[in-house]
Order: sequence, then structure tokens, then C-alpha cells
Amino acid sequence: MKTLSETWFADGYIDFELKKYTLLAYLQEVNKYFNENKLYPQLADVIFHYNNLAAFRENKKFLQEQFPKKLTGVQIEKLQVLYEQMIEDGELMDELEDIINYSASKMKKAITNGTEIYEFVEEKLTIFPVGIIPLDINEGYFFLSEGNYSDTRVYQYRLSFFEKHDEKYRSIRTEFIDSWQRGMINTYENIKAELIRIKSELPNPAVYSIETELKFPVEETLLPIAKRSLVRYISTKAA
Repeated sequence: MKTLSETWFADGYIDFELKKYTLLAYLQEVNKYFNENKLYPQLADVIFHYNNLAAFRENKKFLQEQFPKKLTGVQIEKLQVLYEQMIEDGELMDELEDIINYSASKMKKAITNGTEIYEFVEEKLTIFPVGIIPLDINEGYFFLSEGNYSDTRVYQYRLSFFEKHDEKYRSIRTEFIDSWQRGMINTYENIKAELIRIKSELPNPAVYSIETELKFPVEETLLPIAKRSLVRYISTKAA
């Protein structure tokens, strides 16, 4: 897909029409994926760029703390220098502000489109435990079934904590294990028992099922939303 550099709005010649063309070409492709119900990584990418514009407009450190791996020190310094030039050059400031305001408005519409799909999918997910849930729920498995529910994708997950701005968050890492055809013999309980047999490092795992009637792209939409929904579900139950 077409991508924007982290500092695209400040790169090269600062011209409204040029940046407008660059932005619209990018958003056209983003919306093409959204129309195919493919959310990731496009939605996260648009949100990053939108936040980056907002941070620049507010004369902050351009998400240095929020996205330490996205912007390099050189890029941040470049934007800070540009901001200083804006203060001194009224025409440059007006042009860049027009670019930022226009771009933020267009990106916000794209984010709204993506968020509506996200929320629709999220509402169609059903999460429930499989068997007895142990005290340690930070590691285990989840089953993802979509469409007719017979095809079950099995993932191993591990939750971890991290702190950001004095707040605690949970992150989730997942690994695809295998797919099972669920039926009279291969019930969720039987799949769980088979996992315990073949993966002895987790003798008493927490196991959850995530079901949806939707037939949406798994890797680009269902899996990312299922992961986030599972983190919230586990966090709520643990609270």
C-alpha cells in the first residue's frame, strides 16, 4: 500500500496542492482496504499520522514519548527547526497550517470509517472460557472461529504489563498453533485436552473461545480485534 513518511507534511517543498495530492492518494488506498473490511495495519497507520499532525500543531515533541520507535531524533529535530522557521516566516506558517488543518480533517474522516468497522466487528464477537479457568490467566490459548464456526484457529497468547505516563497497560503476544475442524468429536474441550497433551509446558492453561458469524479477513481484521477484545475481557474478569 502507499505509505507516508513520518514527516511527510514537512518533507521537501511545502506546497498545499502538492501535499493535498500526496495525502489523497494515500487515503484513497487506505479507504480501498477499508471497503474490503481490512483494517490493519492501515487504521493504526492513519491514527499515527493524525496524532503526529496534532502534536506538531500543538508544538509538542512530535510523539517522542508515545512513539519512540517511529520518529528518530533527526526527524524530531527537523520538525522542531521547521516549527521555529514557521514562527519567523508568516507565509510558510500559513501554508503549513493549511496543509495540517486540511490533512487532519481528511484523516479524521478515514479514522471514523475504520472505527465504525472496528466497532461493528467488536459487537459481533462472543468470548467465553473453555473449561475451568486457572488462577494464572496471563498465558494460555484462545480459539478463533468465524463464519460457520467449524474452522477453529488456535493461538497461544501471553499477556504482559507495561507502564506509560504513570498508567499500567496490558499487551498481548500471540503465536498461531494450528487449525482444527470442530465437530462432534473435536469439541472445544477436546481441542483443549489435545493442546495440553502436545504442549506440556502449559499443563493447566487458560483457554478462551472467540466466535463471530462474520466472514471478514482474519489477519487484517478479525485477529487484531479479537486480540484487543480478549485483553479487555481478561482484564475485566481479573479486576
